[in-house]
Amino acid sequence: MSVTPKKCAIRVDPPTLILTYTDDSTGKVRQRSMPLRNFTKRSGVDRFVNELKTNPRHKKYLENVSAAQIAKLLKIIKERQSGLSMEASVDKVKKELSVDPEEDLNKLDDDALEQKKHIMDKTFEKNRKKPGDKDFQYDIDVDFGDGGIECSGWDSGEESDPSF
Repeated sequence: MSVTPKKCAIRVDPPTLILTYTDDSTGKVRQRSMPLRNFTKRSGVDRFVNELKTNPRHKKYLENVSAAQIAKLLKIIKERQSGLSMEASVDKVKKELSVDPEEDLNKLDDDALEQKKHIMDKTFEKNRKKPGDKDFQYDIDVDFGDGGIECSGWDSGEESDPSF
């Protein structure tokens, strides 16, 4: 039996992952609820994602759903269980799963830094232009104008000390 996922959603109480999919053999749209037993605000999201994706009962339904999407939904459930509103939970998870250019990545712990690097890699690959893409151009020259050039004392071109 082959399925094509359409939507993935959550229910907070009780914690449940809900998948809307099309059954490819019949063409019918169906919905599957997958309860997250023993999922609390202290539960490990990665462990639950792995359990869901490898569980024989859910495996065929979740094979075409990315682990990152499931993890994002489970993080929203965790934030809701911690007492945040739905909007605040979604905003917090979005902030965690994005990279702010002004954020100092040197201050992050190793796990958070790895997560940010993974997000940057995914964004790079999504935006990357490869040979064969319709808008790919080889060797692009960009003129940034003369307004950005600053003179420095060390590169003035004058040889003040000939001992070098």
